[in-house]
Amino acid sequence: MMDERDRKLLGLMQENADISVNELAERVHLTVSTCSRRIARLEEGGYIKGRVAVLDRVRMGVPTTVFALVKTAHHSDEWIERFRKSIADIPEIVETHRLTGHYDYIIKLVLPSVEHYDTIYKTLVRRVELFDVSASISMETIKSGTAVPLDYVR
Repeated sequence: MMDERDRKLLGLMQENADISVNELAERVHLTVSTCSRRIARLEEGGYIKGRVAVLDRVRMGVPTTVFALVKTAHHSDEWIERFRKSIADIPEIVETHRLTGHYDYIIKLVLPSVEHYDTIYKTLVRRVELFDVSASISMETIKSGTAVPLDYVR
């Protein structure tokens, strides 16, 4: 069962995955060993999927964000699997979601420039048949993050 201390631990770790167990224990009022056991339990329970470093995209040379909205005429399991494989090894594609509504998928790309989008587009359409692709360039990031709300966990 998830309690308030577990939520607090998860919240602190979402803010800074590099935080020490000693500091976590102090901030949630636990002994270091008890805190360490709780973290291990949260990892084993699948609440913590991993710990990552968030890189500065400008310093990494990929400051441009493009969202591609994709329509397809195909919806078979075989086509979906081919689509998954087609995008899996394109590092510029950082997220892809299957949608309801007018478009079937939205793809988030991080790129060195707007012009580089054409290279990725050509790579993708060589691999899998798409009906329509509409791209939009992000002008400004208003909110971005990886933290999830903690009020709904059981």
